[in-house]
Amino acid sequence: MTGCSTVVVQQPPGSPSGARPVPAQQAGTYTVVKGDTLYSIAFRNGTDFREVARLNGIPQPYTIWPGQVLQLPGHAGAMPAHAPSPPVVARVPSPPPPVTSASVFQTVETTPAATMPQPAHASSTAPVAAAHPVPPPAVVAVPASAPSNPPPAAVAAATPVVASSGGTHTAGGVKWRWPASGQIVGRFQASAAIPGIDIAGKEGDPVVAAADGTVVYSGNGLVGYGELIIIKHNDSFLSAYGHNRKRLVTEGQQVKAGQQIAEMGSSGSSRDELQFQIRKDGNPVDPLEYLPSR
Repeated sequence: MTGCSTVVVQQPPGSPSGARPVPAQQAGTYTVVKGDTLYSIAFRNGTDFREVARLNGIPQPYTIWPGQVLQLPGHAGAMPAHAPSPPVVARVPSPPPPVTSASVFQTVETTPAATMPQPAHASSTAPVAAAHPVPPPAVVAVPASAPSNPPPAAVAAATPVVASSGGTHTAGGVKWRWPASGQIVGRFQASAAIPGIDIAGKEGDPVVAAADGTVVYSGNGLVGYGELIIIKHNDSFLSAYGHNRKRLVTEGQQVKAGQQIAEMGSSGSSRDELQFQIRKDGNPVDPLEYLPSR
């Protein structure tokens, strides 16, 4: 996983400072840009990294380079190919093939792109049923078509769930633990643009690895996630940690469950929180089915 090097691609004269090339994309393909890894490309497009590697004949350790055109498996809900990503440094072999001269440059906004909606904080929050001898009040299910950005009052009215950082739960061959302590203010919705759970906290709170694994992405190249870390736990499971203020680990680094990997923040979000995901074979799953009970 560590057989990579850092390559800085020079910008052509007159290009904006910090701009990132956005190559023209064709349906079913993706052109690699600085900062990409095979894992982040698969994560962005909602598919399994092994399938992307197989389709393109890429052997382990899955080395890619800027300008390389990858074929993508057909998956609904993939992020639009033209969505820009903030500039980051690629982890690619030296020397890489030259970037096509047809690339164009454009300034990337630091706030989430309009093409990538933010997590559905209120619509994905469910109240906790109180222990009572009689049936608890019915909870109205929110349809998948509900607005992704409800009024702030709706968030405040929801009963939060407190995420405990203690205890472990083994599922899928992985021993999971909570990545942060705080209130769950956003529940999992498979149809959401960013399908995971949101754990509230304050800026600088520790974010820890949910299980042992290898860091396969550490950067800010996925619109809507801010400062993002992706950890590979085995061939089936990845976990992702978004909206951090500061990343404390690098790609290829081995981490242990409970080890601090980031500081909580609001990058790519309107409030301080951790956006946490678990993906099985490239598909998002509800983290609450894998994390230990509270």
